Amino acid sequence: MNDQYYTAEPSSASRPVETAFAFRGRELKFVTDAGVFSRGELDQGTRVLLDALPDLTGVEELLDLGCGWGAIGVSLAAAYPGLRVTMADVNRRALGLAGANAAANGVADRCGTVESDGFAALAARRFDAVVTNPPIRAGKATIYRMFDEARAHLRPGGALCLVIRKQQGAESCIRYLKTLYARVEKLDRSGGFWVIRAEGALENGGENDVQQ
Repeated sequence: MNDQYYTAEPSSASRPVETAFAFRGRELKFVTDAGVFSRGELDQGTRVLLDALPDLTGVEELLDLGCGWGAIGVSLAAAYPGLRVTMADVNRRALGLAGANAAANGVADRCGTVESDGFAALAARRFDAVVTNPPIRAGKATIYRMFDEARAHLRPGGALCLVIRKQQGAESCIRYLKTLYARVEKLDRSGGFWVIRAEGALENGGENDVQQ
């Protein structure tokens, strides 16, 4: 692509294409587009993340951070009727798709979208879970800042769940998360991707070096 999917206004010409996949026994349909992460298909990392997530029954408020066209947020809202989902992204084309995909799959009443660079527009919001396939191309400093800022947006007992390739720094990511959270665990390792869950904010964490 000519521009990055984590920019506010993609310069790529719109080229919508549909995709579909099943999650927890339900077939879901989506529209994707150029200038948005993973046009035309569910990427492997998100698939591994979705399949590895623990049971979310009883979770009330979830943030899909860096939502793209809404694969995570819409899938989880469809699977858990009691779940309210906020889908946040800096990419306006992605947010339009995420909102439309929520409506197409019958969960628009429980899925809202917010234009936000990380947590910038979510200052007063708190969630039971933050789930993300982080924008690796944005750089380590950017995604580590997201992991750090998530602590202030988790309710007591809430958790951050993310997926990252082993070759893109999964081991160093775990080391960094352990400076931020009291409990860090690997939920799955499949196809070169690690799904990581972090819980229990450490008040004085995040002082490690975050150089590239």
